Amino acid sequence: MNFVEARLAKLARNGDRNAFEELVELYKDKIFHLAYRMLNNKQEAEDAVQETFLRVYTNLHRYDENQKFSTWIFRIGTNLCIDKLRRRKNTYSLDAELPDGEGNDFYAMLPSDEDTPEKQLIVSETQEQIRKAIETLPEKYKSVVILRYLHDMSLQEIGDVLGMPVTTVKTRVHRGREYLRKLLEQHEHITI
Repeated sequence: MNFVEARLAKLARNGDRNAFEELVELYKDKIFHLAYRMLNNKQEAEDAVQETFLRVYTNLHRYDENQKFSTWIFRIGTNLCIDKLRRRKNTYSLDAELPDGEGNDFYAMLPSDEDTPEKQLIVSETQEQIRKAIETLPEKYKSVVILRYLHDMSLQEIGDVLGMPVTTVKTRVHRGREYLRKLLEQHEHITI
């Protein structure tokens, strides 16, 4: 896949619009899921996807074909989301309401042994608590936790995406997980 993506990037850099469209098709959903998990807002995530591909297109001349294309595009998308989170901090309001139901679906991976209404209620509450806990993570932990546990990236891949040593990634994953564990300990039925 890396060879195909590198070839598509090279063709796109030389003006092949079809090659660029293929890259968009390959990555638009992945980038959307990354952005949605980091920003927890559908509209902002859609904007981040658009901005990511705009930056990819305008910076194709800077893509190093010796590096994985996925690493390069995830780095662009992650950095855009981090920038949006930083800007959001300046305009955050305690009265702001989250849109109903947003952010619940990607935690549906939590296992459920029974289909009873009680069990569904517990799982739904758990998903909401985990979503809220991830939202409160400091930026430096939020991106590594999302890439590690929701995108299932290796520590090396996360290091490549974020441009940091694996030892730093490992530390941040550990500290982010500990941060979440402490937050969620208040709710006795949640363990991570």
